[in-house]
Amino acid sequence: MPAVAGPVTVLPDGCMDLIWTEGTLMVAGPDSRAFLAPAARAREFVGVRFAPGTAPTLLGIPAVELLNRRVDLAQIAPSRVARELVDGIDNAPDRVAALEAVALRFAAENGPVDPALTAVADALSAGATVAETAAHTSMSARALHRHCLFAFGYGPKMLARILRFQRALVALRAGIPAAQTAAVTGFADQAHLSREVRDLAGCTVGTLRNR
Repeated sequence: MPAVAGPVTVLPDGCMDLIWTEGTLMVAGPDSRAFLAPAARAREFVGVRFAPGTAPTLLGIPAVELLNRRVDLAQIAPSRVARELVDGIDNAPDRVAALEAVALRFAAENGPVDPALTAVADALSAGATVAETAAHTSMSARALHRHCLFAFGYGPKMLARILRFQRALVALRAGIPAAQTAAVTGFADQAHLSREVRDLAGCTVGTLRNR
């Protein structure tokens, strides 16, 4: 797609991305706060978003090492491999398909992802507590924390906050009033929602709804 002219606010969602711009493949690590991406200098960019908890296994690096970071793929993969992948996308007639093929290559070479990691994300996304998630996945609290640092970049409590924030974001943008959003997405009250939005998105609920 064409590059966006101005800065873009990226909100925390528990995901990691693989992003191509002309001559570069970048890995965007998980965010624990809003990230203001500068205006792109390239004329075009393409991205693949990995489902929560999947990218670290496929890319071979713990998510916690990339927390709130954007790094060149060559810092993770062998430089020769990274250069080969970049050149392949640079010269592809369909760069979206080419980047998807790169993601599938990582999946074929380094997968599959431990289903327990997907189960953690699914449980917390559905609103389960950390204790319920540990029981559901048959993990001790310590094991759950260790797995979350590897797969998501932060502990289960922070992951639960981010996934709850994402549920609220969907509700707010669907036009559901803030008080009702707080009630149906797991917040104690509207003030709690407002504090979390300020902390994770760096703005008010009203600004977030319209962003």
